[in-house]
Amino acid sequence: MWEMLACVLGAMGGLIFGYDLGISGGVTSMAPFLNKFFPDVYRKEALDTSTNQYCKFNDMGLTLFTSSLYLAALIASFGASYITRTWGRKRTMLLGGIIFFTGAALNAGAVDLSMLIAGRIRLGVGVGFSTQSVPLYVSEMAPQKHRGAFNIVFQLAITIGIFIANLVNYLTPKIAGNQAWRYSLGGATIPAALICLSALKLDDTPNSLLEQGKDEKAREILRKIRGLNDKEIESEFQDLVTASEAAKQVEHPWTRILKRQYRPQLTMAVAIPFFQQLTGMNVVMYYAPVLLQSIGFERNASLLSTVITGAVNILATGVPSEIFPLEIRSAGQSITVAVNMLFTFFIAQLFLAMLCHFKFGLFIFFAIFVAIMSTFIFFFLPETMNIPIEEMSKVWKHHWYWRRFTPEDDDRRASDVDMV
Repeated sequence: MWEMLACVLGAMGGLIFGYDLGISGGVTSMAPFLNKFFPDVYRKEALDTSTNQYCKFNDMGLTLFTSSLYLAALIASFGASYITRTWGRKRTMLLGGIIFFTGAALNAGAVDLSMLIAGRIRLGVGVGFSTQSVPLYVSEMAPQKHRGAFNIVFQLAITIGIFIANLVNYLTPKIAGNQAWRYSLGGATIPAALICLSALKLDDTPNSLLEQGKDEKAREILRKIRGLNDKEIESEFQDLVTASEAAKQVEHPWTRILKRQYRPQLTMAVAIPFFQQLTGMNVVMYYAPVLLQSIGFERNASLLSTVITGAVNILATGVPSEIFPLEIRSAGQSITVAVNMLFTFFIAQLFLAMLCHFKFGLFIFFAIFVAIMSTFIFFFLPETMNIPIEEMSKVWKHHWYWRRFTPEDDDRRASDVDMV
C-alpha cells in the first residue's frame, strides 16, 4: 500500500508540466492579456476581419512567451541530471517544485513583459528538474508487476494537468473578467505546492539512497515500501546493491552512454521525444484556443473546445517504460528530457509562423511525421510489457535489429551492470 501511495504522489509531479502545457495557449487567446503585453497582436486580432485568419497571432514575442519555458527546461535538465544523482530524487523534486512555484507567482503578478518572461524561465527550470526526477522516482519505487501502470500515472497526471488548465482558462474569464489571466497563470502555484508537499512527505528511493552510500536506510525504505521483512526483500536488495556498486565505478555516465552496448537505449532516448514533438501533439495542446480562433471559433467556444480536447487526451493516455540501466539512468533521462524540450522549443517558437505560411498544409506536415513515427515504433521498439527492469537487456538481446549491439554474455553485472 505504501509503495502505491509513494508512486501516485510522486507521479503527481506531472501535473505541473501538464498545467503549463494547457494554460499558456488559453491566456494567449484572452483579449486583456494580449492588450497588456502584446498590443500589436491584440489590434491585429480585433481588427482583422479578412477571410485569412491564419496569420493574426503570428508574433515572435508571443511565441517567445510560450517557448521560453522549454528552452529554460532544456538547459536545466543537464544540471538536474547531476543533482538527481548526487542529491537524490526526492530533493530534486522538491527543488523543482519550489522554483516552479516562484515562477508561477511572478507570472500572476507580472506588470510588464520582462517580468512575464522571467516567470516563464523559472517555470522552465522547475519543469526541467521535475521531469528529470519524477519519472525516475516512480520507476524506482514501483513494484515490478505494477511499474508500467505507475509510469502511466505520471503521463496521466500530465494530461489531467492539461485538462484542469483548459477548464481554468474557460471559467476564469466568467469570474474574474479582465484579470482572468492572472488567476490562470497563478493557478500553477497549486500543482507546484502539491509536488513540494509530496516531496517532503515521501521517502527517497532505495536506488538513490544506495548511490549516496546510505545502505541501511535503503534497506529500511525497501522493507517499508514492499511491506515485507528483511529475509523477503534480501534478493531484491542485493540486486540493487550489486547494480549500485557497479554504477559507482562509472565516473563519466555521459561518456558511458555513447558506448555501442547502449545504442538501443540512446536511440530511443532521442527518437521517441523527437517524434512526440514532430507529430504536433503538444503544440496543438498549448495553442489549441489560438488555433480554433484562427479557423473561426468565437473566443469562449474555442476555450470550451479545448476542455473537450483535454478530456479526450486523458482517455487516450498510454505505457512508456524505464529502459535505462542504473549506471546511465540519470544521463539517459536527461537526454530524453533535453531532446523533448529542445524540439518543443523549436516547434512552439515556429508554430504560429508555420501556420501563417503553410495554413492547413501544416497538418499534412504533422501527419507525415505520424506515419514515419508509427513505422519506426512498429519495427524498432520492442514490447516491454511485464518485463522487469533488471531483465530489460533481454528485450534488446532478442530484437532482430538491436541484438547486434548487445553483449553476447548474459551476465553483465561485473562490467556493464544489470538493469535495476
